[in-house]
Amino acid sequence: MKQIIALLAGLFLTHAVLAQDVYTCRNTALSFFSATPVEDIDATSDKGLSAINLKTGEVYFKVAVNTFKFRKQLMEEHFNENYLESDKYPNAIFKGKIVSPPDLHKDGTYEVMVDGTLSLHGVDKPYREKAVITVKDGKPAANAKFNVKLVDHRIKIPTLVIKNIAEVVEVTVKAAYTTAT
Repeated sequence: MKQIIALLAGLFLTHAVLAQDVYTCRNTALSFFSATPVEDIDATSDKGLSAINLKTGEVYFKVAVNTFKFRKQLMEEHFNENYLESDKYPNAIFKGKIVSPPDLHKDGTYEVMVDGTLSLHGVDKPYREKAVITVKDGKPAANAKFNVKLVDHRIKIPTLVIKNIAEVVEVTVKAAYTTAT
């Protein structure tokens, strides 16, 4: 009986320790920006999901493509129907790991490199990007900005509007984490 109690206590404590290392954000802000001489296009979503494991350095971001909002409704329709085909490819997902993660249990600001794979428009592509992780009062927040080449993810832009949309789009991700429950 004592062995069973010890085993259950060990499992509970292990779960409690692991839970302290995993943080989530259910309103991760993602945006992208396309600049051309003809027009600038930007869109935002605050519906992203994210998780970070402070011990292993693993990071995860997911956003439903159709949650991005544009200044012009027509841009949003074209984005979802013609370019990203959100019915066919509903999510953009990044899975990665911090290269040589610092001790993220300590308050501070840390510039890190993240290796991972972005799954977008049915194409998985490896990325290595810089990010900044700030830990304040024991809670982490992450900020990253990186470029995505549309051709790398087989996103086709019709010839008629090729000058309106940049070949490389700047993506920004911001997440303020809380303890996973």
